[in-house]
Amino acid sequence: MQLDDIKISKAIIESYKKKLIAALDVDIAVVGAGPAGMTCAYYLAKANKKVVIFERKLSVGGGMWGGGIMFNEIVVQEKAKRILDEFGIKVRLYEKGYYLADSIEAVSTICSKVVKQGVKIFNLLSAEDLMVRQGRICGVVLNWTAVEMANLHVDPITMKAKVVVDATGHAAELVRIAEKKSGLKLKTKTGKIMGEKSMWAEIGEETIVKNSKEVCAGLYVCGMAANAVFGGPRMGPIFGGMLLSGKKLAEDLAK
Repeated sequence: MQLDDIKISKAIIESYKKKLIAALDVDIAVVGAGPAGMTCAYYLAKANKKVVIFERKLSVGGGMWGGGIMFNEIVVQEKAKRILDEFGIKVRLYEKGYYLADSIEAVSTICSKVVKQGVKIFNLLSAEDLMVRQGRICGVVLNWTAVEMANLHVDPITMKAKVVVDATGHAAELVRIAEKKSGLKLKTKTGKIMGEKSMWAEIGEETIVKNSKEVCAGLYVCGMAANAVFGGPRMGPIFGGMLLSGKKLAEDLAK
């Protein structure tokens, strides 16, 4: 059989168009495909929610790929080990309470599990704005990352979600849009983004889970974005809190 170049192109375009149209109206839109965002999406999909993830970059995984200072090993604690066990990721005991995993295996396995659970991941799409109606976040405004990088004047499209999750990491990009562009008061002590504090693994791992919650009507945070918004410290190359944060928020939203 001869391969037809045009049929290859048609197959990609028709399939992607169908997938994107189906993603324009969902239960939960997660922005950011780091470990927290993907874990959150996984457990929401397990709870039979229609979930989609939008990721700005070509690859998923956020900072987990690089472990600590580009040494591709990650550390997790006992509670988070159970999540890696559920994903089927090999975990090794370092010392009591400290477990190691290969970051490449961790990211690739989590991504595979998320997709097989039915979550659609769209990479190379940036959330440049939020859809706000009567003071509630109810969707995301999307454009191609290439458009953003090239600084082209190309109008975006909009998708609708009952709930939007900001899992964009340190930048907390969606919450910044909600605060600055939409003028919404946040559910923080100051009503604004409080900013992350200096690295402190013990406290950071605790607060990242506690801070994974609603920021304003329809908008929630998990992962490092949670500590950036509510003023918790960063935790460095221990990734257990990221996983626990995503799972905790998913369980709260599923209720």
